[in-house]
Amino acid sequence: MKKTVFVLCGIFLLFMSCSKKIDNPFFSEYGTPFETPAFDKIKNEHYLPAFKAGIEQDSIEVAAVAENPEAPDFANTVEAMEGTGELASRVSNVFYNMLGSNTNDSLQNIANTVAPLLSKHSDDVLMNAKLFQRVKSVYDQKDQLGLNTEQMTLLEKYYKEFVRGGANLDDFQKAELRKINEELLVLSLKFGDNILKEDNVFELVIENPSDLAGLPQSVITAASETATECGKSGKWVFTLKAPSIWPFLQYSEKRDLREKMFKAYANRGNHNNEFDNKAILVRIAALRLQRANLLGYATHADFVLEENMAKNPEAVYNLLNQLWKPALQRAQSEAKDLQKMLAKEAKNLKLKPWDWFYYTEKLRKEKFDLDDEMLRPYFDLENVRQGAFNVATKLYGITFTERNDIPKYHEDVKVYEVKEADGTHVGILYVDYFPRDSKRG
Repeated sequence: MKKTVFVLCGIFLLFMSCSKKIDNPFFSEYGTPFETPAFDKIKNEHYLPAFKAGIEQDSIEVAAVAENPEAPDFANTVEAMEGTGELASRVSNVFYNMLGSNTNDSLQNIANTVAPLLSKHSDDVLMNAKLFQRVKSVYDQKDQLGLNTEQMTLLEKYYKEFVRGGANLDDFQKAELRKINEELLVLSLKFGDNILKEDNVFELVIENPSDLAGLPQSVITAASETATECGKSGKWVFTLKAPSIWPFLQYSEKRDLREKMFKAYANRGNHNNEFDNKAILVRIAALRLQRANLLGYATHADFVLEENMAKNPEAVYNLLNQLWKPALQRAQSEAKDLQKMLAKEAKNLKLKPWDWFYYTEKLRKEKFDLDDEMLRPYFDLENVRQGAFNVATKLYGITFTERNDIPKYHEDVKVYEVKEADGTHVGILYVDYFPRDSKRG
């Protein structure tokens, strides 16, 4: 009887596990046009199981490459590695897009849970001694393999990735690097979350219409709509999101309010509260230096720039030194012009950062009889978007067709199919223009 019960329980648990996989869109084809993500079916509870399954699957696939008894060559090592991690990439691509463009507390909690798992898995791959020896073996004989440009580029990419990931370190150093990588990933997420929360917490609420002096009607209307959305009908609300703060700094005649907006933006993460980033920044800087030193670099800049066009800090400083003097002279000249305009209104006032946008706009109006509001009718969203599409068509022959049958993650998003001139499908473009509380940037 007991055996029967155990068997039935096992069958039930297996059925529940399979049922969950069937219900999870990540575990099967999406069934959408061009296999685009099924945003209409994907739910927050699907991410963590898919991440865990993706990591497990990738680990098995990577182990198969590392344990291959055949002599390492490009096909059974580098190409084989290219075929690993499909599920992990599938869920990561969707999740991190959502985390940046339509986040919420649940997604942020998942990100914090997944971060150490992904960090460990990445380190497990890059610090796998057998796997690295296979990659290194192919790399060491690269000039004798007859590789084409794409193959050589891929091989060099993998080799550098392993070396920069700690493959050449001893066991003690690898353990240290693992700790650093995990903490850096967690802290980076926390830093971004804090900035987003600070953005969303701040509101400049205006009740007196006189405090709207200088603002264009379009800006006032937008602030009124924001106030209504916030439950403050009849008032005007300005936020730290780009379409709100920058026109305010540019046009508001109220210097004290401009100062308040500017300081709120400049001091995000600097309020000694639960969203404060100062200690996080210090810790991130220290960890980056530790990682760079472990890997044989003098600074974090040396480590990062190696994979960029500049290649080293010296090249960056050489460029900056060329730009510094003329840029400073130009800035000082502009500051003098702005100070003169400020003096016309109040002789004893000194130019401050929150004055720069406002008086630059006034100076442009005075010198050229031109301002952004005059240009607005020519640069509405539809005109700009169609103009960009027309340029792409003219330069590359590609076309853009709006698709309403492809799921999207937010009602603000528009989806376009991109085609070659002969009608060949190129890809899908998601455009997401507008700011919102759930969106970074």
